[in-house]
Amino acid sequence: MLKFWRSSTARFITLVFGIELILAAGMTLTLRALTRAELENDAKAFAARLTEEVGTVYLEQGLENARKVIGLRVILSEGRSAVVLLVGANGKPLAGNLKGWPPTAKPGWSEIGLYRAGSGQLEQMGVLVTPLPNGAKLLAGQMLESDRRLSGIVDRATGTALIFGLPLALFAAFAGVRIINARVDDIAETARAVSAGRLSQRVSLDGSGDTFDRLGETLNAMLERIEALISELRIVTDGLAHDLRSPLTRLKARLERAQIDDDEESLRTAIHLAGEETDRLLAMLTTALQISRAEAGIGRDHFAPADLGEMVGDIAELYEPLVEDKGFAMEIATSSGPIVPMHRELVGQAVGNLIDNALKYGAKSLRIATGEADGHGWVEISDRGAGIPEEQREEALRRFGRLDPSRTGFGAGLGLSLVSAVARLHGGTIELGDAAPGLKVRLSLPLV
Repeated sequence: MLKFWRSSTARFITLVFGIELILAAGMTLTLRALTRAELENDAKAFAARLTEEVGTVYLEQGLENARKVIGLRVILSEGRSAVVLLVGANGKPLAGNLKGWPPTAKPGWSEIGLYRAGSGQLEQMGVLVTPLPNGAKLLAGQMLESDRRLSGIVDRATGTALIFGLPLALFAAFAGVRIINARVDDIAETARAVSAGRLSQRVSLDGSGDTFDRLGETLNAMLERIEALISELRIVTDGLAHDLRSPLTRLKARLERAQIDDDEESLRTAIHLAGEETDRLLAMLTTALQISRAEAGIGRDHFAPADLGEMVGDIAELYEPLVEDKGFAMEIATSSGPIVPMHRELVGQAVGNLIDNALKYGAKSLRIATGEADGHGWVEISDRGAGIPEEQREEALRRFGRLDPSRTGFGAGLGLSLVSAVARLHGGTIELGDAAPGLKVRLSLPLV
């Protein structure tokens, strides 16, 4: 029990219950004060009207008419039990329903106990004492007993409402905690499922858009990213193990053959081939490291504005001798601009990878173009090869994602993956399309 009262749940219940209790008590006290103030103001207004009426008649029409008005008002006091007393300058009662002038009565409004004529009971009265110009004094007011009863009824009603409201407040506090705990438990259950290896588990959303829904959307996005990274890590691990095994096996076989042949020419050939295999392995590992660094966001501090069209044009010129050796025709459709904030070396390598792929998998010709659209600068490279089927394009962008099931080629499946990582580093995109025939790759980078 002590542990429960030290918990956040208990503190929340206490807070909600305390706030509702304070609000209920405040409303009760406010209603009581307003009721009493209204009753007092009404009594003062009645006394003021009665004083004005009797005083005016007495001063303008004489004592007899004043007595008649007092008698009528005492009888027809609208259930207020009116009290009136008119005394002369000598203090002698002239008219009214009081036995005598109360010694405690002072000019202005006051609440005092008085004895009415014909009654031996002390009654609480609210009276207004007014001196008249001829030296006389007029006391007018009403009994407060009915007002006190009404005020008491209001007090009892509000008190009863408060008594019944306390359990409701406690129930509301527990219900609020239960609702919050249900949403938190769903998040905790999702976290436990993910910890147990069920990476596809997601936080349930009710579509309300409230704080818990926004938290759930954020957590789901994070879980999707984690699932994608772990899935990619598995693919990378499997692909790296497979792609490293083949060159290492070839390297070992050639060295063993050179050792068996034991002649100078075989050793030179083995060393040369071993160097080529080693270069391929280093290139593979270097590219994988560059992809990892780009996906981790490393390199943003090297961003600087650069002319995308001019840079791509320079890269295309560097590739012209290789394109000619391959027997390809190359169309360059670049011009100055747009200016894009970029990591120049990474973007240059990404463009080079796209050109290499076009030469490796394309046929006869390729086209290199740049431009600007929708707040992005883009570079597009098209070839006339077999292209990539739409259902396999996502796989082609993965690290070590190769469309050759036997993985017998020399490629490591990192070229397009590096381009994709560079695009994400810059907040851009890579799109694979159909060049009809061939593959069309567009790398888009934001201008700001």
